[in-house]
Amino acid sequence: MDIALLIKAAIMGIVEGLTEFLPISSTGHLILAGALLGFDDDKAKVFDIAIQTGAIFAVILVYWQKIRATVVALPTEKQAQQFVLNVLVAFVPAVVLGLLFGKAIKAHLFTPVVVASTFILGGFIILWAEKRQQNNPAAARIQEVEAMTVMDAVKVGLVQCLAMIPGTSRSGATIIGGMLLGLSRKAATDFSFFLAMPTLIGAGAYSLYKERALLSMADLPMFSVGLVFSFLSAWLCVRWLLRYISTNSFVPFAWYRIAFGIVVLATAWSGLVVWAE
Repeated sequence: MDIALLIKAAIMGIVEGLTEFLPISSTGHLILAGALLGFDDDKAKVFDIAIQTGAIFAVILVYWQKIRATVVALPTEKQAQQFVLNVLVAFVPAVVLGLLFGKAIKAHLFTPVVVASTFILGGFIILWAEKRQQNNPAAARIQEVEAMTVMDAVKVGLVQCLAMIPGTSRSGATIIGGMLLGLSRKAATDFSFFLAMPTLIGAGAYSLYKERALLSMADLPMFSVGLVFSFLSAWLCVRWLLRYISTNSFVPFAWYRIAFGIVVLATAWSGLVVWAE
C-alpha cells in the first residue's frame, strides 16, 4: 500500500469537501492542489470527479429531513412534485452541454492559468451581485425554494452550465446566478445544494464508467480515502455555510477568489511555482 498516495488522496478529499459548496470552485482548487502534489494524471482527474460523491453524501445528511419529507409527500402533494420537477429540469442543461462539450473543455481549459483567470473574474461578478442586492433588496422576489417556478429552475440550470469552465465554481454560478435571477441568498443556496445531488452524483458515475479501463481494484483504497475525507470536510463546511449566510454576504469569498487568482498568475509568470498543465 502506497502511504504517500493515500496521504495525497486525503488532502485532495479535504480540498474537495471544503470547496465544493463555497463559491470558490472546487474543481479549480483540485487542479491547483493536484499540480502542487504531482497528482494530476488521467486517473487523478477521474478521482477528482468521483470524490464529489462524498461531498454530496454530506449534503444529503444535512438536508435529510427535507429530502425525506419530500419523498413521503411526492405521491400526493403538488408542492413536493413541483420541487422535484424543478430540480430535474435544472439538471438537464448540464447533462446535455456536458455530453457535447465536456471532452473539449477538459482537453483545453483544465489549466492553472485558466483557473486563476476565472477565479478573478468570478470574484468581481460576486462583488457586483452583492452590491446589486444591497442596493435593491426588493429584487429578491423568491424567499424559499418551494416558491420557484419551472422557468426559474431552467434559468438556474443554464447558469450552472457556466461551471463547466474550471475555476468558475458550480455553487458560485448557481448561488450568485440565482440571486441575480431574483432568489434570496438562502433560497439560491438551498437550491444550489439540492441541484448538486443529481449533478455531482451523475458526473461521478459517468466519469467512473467512461474511464473504467484506467481503474482497478488496487485503486479502491485511494478512492475510499478520498471519499471519506471529502464527506467529513463537506459536512463541516455545509453546516457552517448555512449558519454563515443567515447574517453575512459572499463578499469575503469574492476577495479570496481575486487574491488567490492573482497569486497563482504571479507565481506562474514569475516561475516561482511551476504549475503543471
